[in-house]
Amino acid sequence: MSRADTDDIEASSAPLIEHLIELRTRLIWALGGFFAAFLVCFFFAKELFNLLVVPYQVAVAWAGITEEHVQLIYTAPQEFFFTQVKIAAFGGLFLAFPIIAIQVYKFVAPGLYKSERSAFLPFLVATPLLFILGAALVYFFFTPMVMWFFLSMQQSGNVPGQASIQLLPKVSEYLSLIMGLIFAFGMVFQLPVVTSLLVRAGMVTSETLAGKRKWAIVIAFVAAAILTPPDPLSQIGLAIPTILLYEISIITARLIERKRAEQLRESDASADSV
Repeated sequence: MSRADTDDIEASSAPLIEHLIELRTRLIWALGGFFAAFLVCFFFAKELFNLLVVPYQVAVAWAGITEEHVQLIYTAPQEFFFTQVKIAAFGGLFLAFPIIAIQVYKFVAPGLYKSERSAFLPFLVATPLLFILGAALVYFFFTPMVMWFFLSMQQSGNVPGQASIQLLPKVSEYLSLIMGLIFAFGMVFQLPVVTSLLVRAGMVTSETLAGKRKWAIVIAFVAAAILTPPDPLSQIGLAIPTILLYEISIITARLIERKRAEQLRESDASADSV
């Protein structure tokens, strides 16, 4: 190996080591933020779970059932403990997202142009806001509607020859249901962000999105069938917002393309003036 090759390897290895050190630092900050948020959420895990039970209480009120029937059970000694761990992990990830997003931005920003950095920041703000919007839809409307649907299948047993059948949800299964719905809706509400990034990168256009509308509708119902419980209310309730968000993504893509065309015209006009 020549001296020149050795110098090239040494010159390229130094930036690589610096990037690895920077990556380690960002990972430590991100994991530290998540761990701190996890501890806080675990300390308040019971209060958070009681907060998540509110949609079930609303559904009970809709079904006209007396308040004393609002109860959940656990059938294994460790079940409620691990339920609290899941709540802490889910809540910790949500609370620590700003810290994680900032660390990702600080790691990626040095490799971006100034215009790219300014375009990247709005997406970091829009991502948690859209996730909160999807979670709020689940919490205030969708979960009460789904639980009301399940509660409507109960039997009082007052009719002769009819057994008494009551819903007694397990804490782990109820948590899995509501967390799954929040995650599914939160991810679906990221559709405008993802499509906007793809349009900015030149990977898709508004015409492409509009032309694939029929396929998007089919995929929306398939994804809803996979991500939600096997009942029609859940599937339709997720598929319809997905389709609406897809239409919003098409509008957003057209606005981005229009703005890009205006910038090109302005740059061409300034070049001609020079």
